[in-house]
Amino acid sequence: MPSLKDLRNRITSVKATQKITKAMQMVAAAKLRRAQMAAESGRPYAEKMASVLGNLAGNLVGGVGAPKLLSGTGAEATHLLVVCTGDRGLCGAFNSSIARLARDHARKLMAEGKTVKIFTVGKKGQDLLRRQFRDQIVETMDIRGNRAVDYAFASEIAQKILTRFDAGEFDVATLFYSQFKSVIAQVPTAQKLIPAELPEGAESTTGAPADSALEFEPSEEAILETLLPKNLTVQVYKALLENAASEQGARMSAMDSATRNAGEMIKKQTQIYNRTRQAMITKELIEIISGAEAL
Repeated sequence: MPSLKDLRNRITSVKATQKITKAMQMVAAAKLRRAQMAAESGRPYAEKMASVLGNLAGNLVGGVGAPKLLSGTGAEATHLLVVCTGDRGLCGAFNSSIARLARDHARKLMAEGKTVKIFTVGKKGQDLLRRQFRDQIVETMDIRGNRAVDYAFASEIAQKILTRFDAGEFDVATLFYSQFKSVIAQVPTAQKLIPAELPEGAESTTGAPADSALEFEPSEEAILETLLPKNLTVQVYKALLENAASEQGARMSAMDSATRNAGEMIKKQTQIYNRTRQAMITKELIEIISGAEAL
């Protein structure tokens, strides 16, 4: 049985931990509001960009003159998995759920005989995938130097992906991130980046039917050659914004649970401390009374 001093030290330690988790919960709540607003504001731009590309590329998909970013290389032998996670832990299953989705996808591709390469954005993604896919990880980018998610950082990531694609290092690129739904709900998501995944049945931006004959100046191919790389950056930027909101939501929820668990542990340890103290007092009284009666 632990002594009273051990119980007091344990209670003091849990109280100190509870203060830390409570502070982290409040910080995450403050950051979540800004991150959620940024994620929700970025969604319409990404959706509209995909819609515009869908209108332009409707007649070019699979065609001879279609850009490679739209039609692909014609093969699916090598896949690049871009796994976006956080650099810090203490956020529940946020990082592990994204890594699990990427891990399952990589195993499926490797079972089909495909070559898999992994590009991790965030330290936790590398840590979680390194044990099983050390040889497949071709590049890692930390986000610790970027206190706020910005378009320049997303552009840097997109440029690295495009450089590898132009060099013929892969045929298909898939982006993994966590889509923010609410504080308690973040959905791990896989989105194909290359070839570009376009919405089906998109309407023309001019209001004309999608299958009507339209003339573009410059040509559709020239417009797509400019817009497709920008679309790649926009989709990566949207994923980073969604990840930032999801991470803060998951951390807020995890720290709230940790704070409540610490409170329950303090209550339980306090009860044990009081019972132990009472038992020791009772034992001492019995010894005093027994000694007095013996005299």
